[in-house]
Amino acid sequence: MSYLQNKVQSFNANLGSVAGKISNKRTVAPSPQPTASPAPSAASDTSKNELKRKRADLPHVPFSQPADTGVGQHIMTQVTYAIEHLKKRDEPQTFAAILEYLSMQTREESYKNALEKILIKHEKVNYEPKREGHPAVFSFRPVHNIRSAESLLRYLQAQHTAQGLSVKELRDGWPDAEDTISKLETEGKLLVTRNKKDNHARMVWPNDPSLNFEIDDEFKAIWHKIKLPEPAALADELEKEGLIPANKHRITKKPVKTQEKPKRKARAGGKTTNVHMAGVLRDYSHLKK
Repeated sequence: MSYLQNKVQSFNANLGSVAGKISNKRTVAPSPQPTASPAPSAASDTSKNELKRKRADLPHVPFSQPADTGVGQHIMTQVTYAIEHLKKRDEPQTFAAILEYLSMQTREESYKNALEKILIKHEKVNYEPKREGHPAVFSFRPVHNIRSAESLLRYLQAQHTAQGLSVKELRDGWPDAEDTISKLETEGKLLVTRNKKDNHARMVWPNDPSLNFEIDDEFKAIWHKIKLPEPAALADELEKEGLIPANKHRITKKPVKTQEKPKRKARAGGKTTNVHMAGVLRDYSHLKK
């Protein structure tokens, strides 16, 4: 037993020495000090609220669409702007004046030349080439080149038909045409039809004074003495005079007759049977139909 006790004592002694060495090597980490979080300042809250307000006020614009700057970059857009400018101006415009209106004086020469060629060939533009002492000019070409009362009456009188003139087409080159039309109508020089909704002029015709003539009062009196039948009896009165309403002449289609198949006749002159019973059977052949 002494041997075992000595071993236990030596083991415990070694264990105690090793434990002391390990405890000396360990370093105690300092415990973390609780740090107070900074209080939000009033300035930071104000800036956040302003940022949210600005974001809410911004309109929703899809990023896939280009910004609408009001200035067209395509050459045909510039042609449209140029034609609208010519339409508003009464006098012809040079190409330099058109470029100045479009703010394109600094564009490359190839772009300017292409724009000028399109305007020269455009159906809504009149082009007058350069003459001696006069530059080339552009002007708007309306549907009807009418801009005054005299030219309007002259155009209507030169027509070979009684077709009226559309006021909408007339305003294409003469925006103030309706005032002149109303004045000519009052003077008895024009016949005008108007829209029921807004009373604007719609169509105009020339009013020929030579076709106006006075009717005798005696004839007017005879005309007004003629009594018209009541609306309910008007149809009967017209029929008495031989005027039949159109709805009585409706064409009624005759029904299509279907061809019936002929009935199959009974076979005559067949072979006689039962001859041996001629005295027994009765003859009913006379009852056949």
